[in-house]
Amino acid sequence: MRIVFMGTPQFAVESLKELINSGNDICAIVTSPDKPAGRGLKLKESEVKQFANSINIPVLQPVSLKDNNFIEQLKSFDADIFVVVAFRMLPETIWQIPPKGTINLHASLLPNYRGAAPINWAIINGEKITGVTTFFIEKEIDTGNILDFEEVEILEKDNAGNLHDKLMITGAKLLTKTINSIENSDVESISQKQFIISEKTLKTAPKLSREICKINWNNDVKTIYNLIRGLSPYPTSWTIFENKLTKKNIIIKIYSAEIIEGEHKSEIGTIISDKKNHLYISAINGLISIMEIQPEGRKKMNIKDFLIGFREIENWKVKS
Repeated sequence: MRIVFMGTPQFAVESLKELINSGNDICAIVTSPDKPAGRGLKLKESEVKQFANSINIPVLQPVSLKDNNFIEQLKSFDADIFVVVAFRMLPETIWQIPPKGTINLHASLLPNYRGAAPINWAIINGEKITGVTTFFIEKEIDTGNILDFEEVEILEKDNAGNLHDKLMITGAKLLTKTINSIENSDVESISQKQFIISEKTLKTAPKLSREICKINWNNDVKTIYNLIRGLSPYPTSWTIFENKLTKKNIIIKIYSAEIIEGEHKSEIGTIISDKKNHLYISAINGLISIMEIQPEGRKKMNIKDFLIGFREIENWKVKS
């Protein structure tokens, strides 16, 4: 089959490579336009485009997916199927073009965790199992008929970064398997409604706002720990250290932590440290031991390096 592939980040690159290595005919690649990035605001190419530059396949970068010239270009490739991995929401005029439909790879076990951040939310919510799903694209986002899925275990120390990598590899193989099944007319699509007992019980994966990423120290330690690892390495959980004497505030990003469960007598949000090796913050039913940290305006560092340069830690507390 002839395939038009649409994707932007590294997650999509693995699928594109797998499809090519499996002998599929990728006739065009669609990715996001180059965007200004960094202090110099130099144009940055998407990871998909960077990979595409190494292979001899046409690359399209439409500003608007409803642009008539872009739509006519897509039609001219005479593709059998469109494949979408971590791209933008497609208008109906596009996903209806190929005769065998448009399929998407999503990083959750649909119908749960529809939305922009399924990897993060699965960890934040303390899930033990997640996975990847291939499905036909329809009008409402992430609601189309399911083609196939593969489960992936979430380990206790997994964060969003390494779970992303596991799902990326598993998803690429599942996508190739799905394409082969469609080509051989050996696939049955199943409505997501068959997996839904009640819409109210579905878990969603909305975009992560800054406020969602702020740690609430009045939560139990397990909830806080899951938030920290579910947001690491990006967009990262954060809190505010406040100097009890000067009232100065410093925004602190927390990349990794460990749990110390058990009762304690400290006020919630108390910073406990030996000033050399450890920094604990008290929460409901335990302490959070901070391992990697980034104060605003500085680089990420381990807690020992942070304590070397952060004097009089006893004068600081976590601001609620």
